[in-house]
This record gives sequence, structure tokens and C-alpha cells, in this order.
Amino acid sequence: MQMTNFDSLKELLHSSPKKIAIIPHKNPDGDAIGSTLAMYHYLTQLNHFCNVVSPNDFPKFLKWMPSAKDIVITDYAGKRAEAIIHQADLIFILDFNTLSRIDELGKWVERSPSPKIMIDHHREPDTFDYMYSDIEMPATCQMVYNFMEQMGDLHLLNKSIAECIYTGMMTDTGGFRFRNTSASTHRIVAELIDRGVEVDKVTSYVNDSQSAARLKLLSITLNNMHFLPEYRTAFMFLKREDLLDNGFQKGDTEGFVNYGLSVDNYVFSVIFIEDTQHNFIKISLRSKGDFDVNEFSRKYFNGGGHMNAAGGRSDQSMEETLIYFQEILTNYQEQLKAVTL
Repeated sequence: MQMTNFDSLKELLHSSPKKIAIIPHKNPDGDAIGSTLAMYHYLTQLNHFCNVVSPNDFPKFLKWMPSAKDIVITDYAGKRAEAIIHQADLIFILDFNTLSRIDELGKWVERSPSPKIMIDHHREPDTFDYMYSDIEMPATCQMVYNFMEQMGDLHLLNKSIAECIYTGMMTDTGGFRFRNTSASTHRIVAELIDRGVEVDKVTSYVNDSQSAARLKLLSITLNNMHFLPEYRTAFMFLKREDLLDNGFQKGDTEGFVNYGLSVDNYVFSVIFIEDTQHNFIKISLRSKGDFDVNEFSRKYFNGGGHMNAAGGRSDQSMEETLIYFQEILTNYQEQLKAVTL
């Protein structure tokens, strides 16, 4: 764990009101939206003037979250987003650790002289004025809870903050299934429930608000799933026409990659999704046990993430990418066979 300059940050946050921008990564998921909105509600209670500014839109199944409607989407309101960054006295960077993850927003943040506060659990962070980095944490939302505790402000943990934190923790741990889900994670969940989280409702909002398009895409994905028992691996793919012909919306493919891990004795699952607008393949990787998909993705697909959950990309065609992936796997057969569950 790395935590720098937090005593001075505590003084800064408990002094006069400030204009604060809070930023998630591009294509924000449950942890990114949950952590930024939780921070928004927390800092607002400290009488700061806050805005969450996202590089682009986020999935519909997260738009029920408290104050989600107030998030400024840079793709839709670029001038307003730029003004918020320009005028901010402090800039919070949550669930990512390098400004390249936020496109145009990154240039505006880099030019801003205001202090930047990074809270994140991914590997190899850039350097910021204030940093809370811990790659052992299962979710940035859990770090937001710890941050509030470090600031001496857990008494401000209300239902809105608790719902946001719970959503991020639940989604980034695969429903509390991943190996980095700790006893501390469950103790925090108990506290969140005490503060008003209704687990059944949050779970329903996230998992049960499925569109017909998502179910059609899931059907296509499962039909495109390939099993490689000799590698204990499953992979699947979606082409651009699959997405466009079935009314694809952002977030519709969230969680599809996990289906490969539901196969008995399989430990590695990958989904390849062709971008709808640009010529590259988005890759999501998941694993069980000690098979490190972060290292795998960094080495072969210009990506990264965590040991059991990572992302990457390929600039080759879908056919070339799938052939390349299967060629790579031959180097990992013994390692994948040795994974214990």
C-alpha cells in the first residue's frame, strides 16, 4: 500500500470549501461510477462544490445510483467538462492511475496547476500530488471507505454513499467471488448494510435490468464460445455486425467473460469484442487461482489490470487475433494445468 501526503490532505479537505472535480476512467464500470459518486456525496457533506466528470457515458444499469443523473459526460458536454477542470481547486482521480485512460480530459487535467488526488488499485501508477495506491484491494470503492475512515469522517457515511460503495465492491469482485475479496471486504459490507443498503434492490438494479439487446448478444456470445480443455480455457467473441445488428448499448456485454469460468475445472476465460467505431479488438480476461491475467495482458495485448481480471486490445483483425491468442496459449499449457482451485 502507498499513501502519501494524507495528513496535509486531511487539513485541506477540512478547511474552507473548494471546487472539486472527480473523474473516473473512460468506459466507466460499477467501481468507477460507484467510487466517484461515493466521493461526491462525501465531499459535498464537507461543504465542497463537487462535480463528477466522466470521459464518456456509462452503462444504463448504473444510472439508478444516487446523483448519477448529475454526472457531466465529456462526450456530450465538452465545454462544461473543460470549464469544471479549469476551475477546480482539487482534482480527484478514481479507479485509474494514468491520465492516458481519460483521453481529452487527461490533457486538461495535466495542464491544471491544482493538486491531484489519486485513489486506485491498479498496478504501476503515475505520480500525483496525493496518492492512495493498493493493488491488494479488490475495489476502489473499498478504498473510498478506507479513505473516509483515514480522514476521520465515517460518521458521514449515509445511505447514498453506502449504496455507491456497495455497488462498486459487488461488481468489481464478481459478486464477492474473486480471490482478493477479503474478510475486511465483508466487514465493510456489513457496515454498509447497517447504513441502509438494501442488498436485494441493489443487486436487482445491477443484474436484472437487462435489455432484449443484451440477451440477444449473450446468446450470440455463448454460441461463439470455444472450449480448450487441454488449456482449461474458454474464449468467445463478438463482431461489430453482431453489436450493431442487435442494438448494442454501452454496458450490454458487461460480465459476459465470466461465463467461461463457470465451466467445470476451467481457470481462464477471454472475450474478444470488435469496437463498433474503430478498428481494434477490446479484450477482457478473467482467471481463477494464481494464473496472472494482468501479466498475460501486459505481455501480449498492451493491457493490464489485476491478477484475476484484466483488459487489453488488439489492432489486428478478429481472425488474426484469435489465431494469435491460441498460439500464445501453447506457452502456458503446463502453468494452466497446474492451477489449483
